[in-house]
Amino acid sequence: MFGLFKKKDEPVQEDVKEPVEAAEEPKEEPAAETSPANSEPERDVFVPPSTMHGMSSGIPGFDYSPVDPNEEFKATGGTPLEAGSDVASEDAVIEALRTVYDPEIPVNIYELGLIYSCDIADNGDVTIEMSLTAPGCPVAGEMPGMVVNAVETVEGTGEIVVTLVWEPQWTPERMSDDAKLALGMG
Repeated sequence: MFGLFKKKDEPVQEDVKEPVEAAEEPKEEPAAETSPANSEPERDVFVPPSTMHGMSSGIPGFDYSPVDPNEEFKATGGTPLEAGSDVASEDAVIEALRTVYDPEIPVNIYELGLIYSCDIADNGDVTIEMSLTAPGCPVAGEMPGMVVNAVETVEGTGEIVVTLVWEPQWTPERMSDDAKLALGMG
């Protein structure tokens, strides 16, 4: 067992290692230059300054780091229906939406009130506008694709477009009574 376990009656033998010559120490890289106006070094990725705190989602215990709410998150999927095909009902699409959960919140996105609109065209194309509890939600870039995948399973849907919107801002008042109960808010 890799020497981790010894029998009680066996004497413990310590390994003796020979001294190893010191390896050449790595040279230190010069510190990034900073200007007096900006004391932070330049970076290729956004790193929030220490003065920037998480954005409240409105749900106790679920605060997120801010992201750019102007960035568009959109997902598409599905294929056009053949002419004359039966089109999915709104109820069927809503049931599919109820299978999608934010990985950090134990309530589906429909009951959370994250679906702002769901339009089903005569040809079966589905257009959904949705939001998230906060712009900094860690799954912001993935959630529209998760919704497309769920709606694609509904018989009678054509092309699907899911767009993430930030206006109006989501508030806990949009949640169903069941969602509020599940989160201890009602």
